[in-house]
Amino acid sequence: MTTGRQPLLRLEHVDKIYRSGEVEVVALQDTCLDIQTGEFLVVIGPSGSGKSTLLNLLGGMDRPTHGHVWFQGQDLATASDRQLTRYRRSQVGFVFQFFNLVPTLTALENVQVATEIAVQPMPAEEALRIVGLAERATSFPSQLSGGQQQRVAIARALASRPHLLLCDEPTGNLDSKTGRQVLEMLTKLNQEMHITVVVITHHSAVAQIANRVAEIKDGKIVSLAVNAVPRKVSEVEW
Repeated sequence: MTTGRQPLLRLEHVDKIYRSGEVEVVALQDTCLDIQTGEFLVVIGPSGSGKSTLLNLLGGMDRPTHGHVWFQGQDLATASDRQLTRYRRSQVGFVFQFFNLVPTLTALENVQVATEIAVQPMPAEEALRIVGLAERATSFPSQLSGGQQQRVAIARALASRPHLLLCDEPTGNLDSKTGRQVLEMLTKLNQEMHITVVVITHHSAVAQIANRVAEIKDGKIVSLAVNAVPRKVSEVEW
């Protein structure tokens, strides 16, 4: 997806280097990437390629060693801790491979954890309704299937009304059928609510449903491809 508009996010010549004593680990090297408002971007690559580091920088959970990460004209690389906290709470929703639900809280209460810190939250009940779990609001995580738990996690991410949804291996802990259901939910949110979605994965089939696909190896984006007509989740061979 390429437009003449300012991108939602822009990475300019980003390096991320982790240091432990005299040892340096280069997680990202000279990374440049534009992410457009409303697109569905899949970042694909093997374990250790830099995918999670990239997601952490996009989400304001880490800062680059060198370079810039722009969000609507604000440089997250030089933002204060308070500005980054507000960015995470107001602009970004996170979905992880492991659902990270609090086992002693109901589905509704797990979503309310996010609404309590969000800048302009939606009602937790509405977030559960959007993901099709309104009737399971009083269920505890142990009473839900893996796919339902991931949908609660997505509802929690939606509760802050984010412009950007960052998903780290969101189907990695699910069987293929349940994984497809979660991906269908993510594409629906992208298409109907116009939320920009970034999914990082090692599963090559997921790339077929994206607007664009960035391939990352050894901390470098080695290719960036456009799917002129992204496939529906139901059309993809898994």
